[in-house]
Amino acid sequence: MILGVLSDTHIPDRVRMLNPRVFSVFREAGVSAILHAGDICSPDVLARLGEIAPVSAVRGNRDWVFLPKLPLRLTLTFEGVTVGLTHGHGSAWEYWAGKAYWILRGYRLERYWPRLQTNFPQAQVIVFGHTHRPVNLRDAGKLLFNPGSTCCPEETKIAPSIGLLTLAGGDASGEIVYLD
Repeated sequence: MILGVLSDTHIPDRVRMLNPRVFSVFREAGVSAILHAGDICSPDVLARLGEIAPVSAVRGNRDWVFLPKLPLRLTLTFEGVTVGLTHGHGSAWEYWAGKAYWILRGYRLERYWPRLQTNFPQAQVIVFGHTHRPVNLRDAGKLLFNPGSTCCPEETKIAPSIGLLTLAGGDASGEIVYLD
């Protein structure tokens, strides 16, 4: 089973429309489901993705106006693999504290990892967004996966990206797909 994964689409607050490569990559991969890790900004994004496969989505820090009913986190199971899905910004306090830390000290993945593990102690895969930086690594027996941003990576040297998760035999592997 292959899952399409994306985050931080920011439509229309940063770009007008979803990169067309998102649709072609997901169709060519034959994804069975799509996971959106927040900062969707427009319900139309979920409707368009739903034309390809069923979509599960969580609320990001930019989704509180147009998508307030989305959950902050989901635990899903596909092919016997437990997947935790969150945007990763945490509570309002954690969001603002993280912003201050980021401004003063820069990006540090290790700041997010403990919170993600606490939120999903049983998950084999933790999918998150928020940082606009792709991550595909294993730590403590879990796959930590961030597809990056489809429109606006945090650094200019990183291309917009999405992800594919392949689930087989009770295990998962991730692939980052760059859109440029």
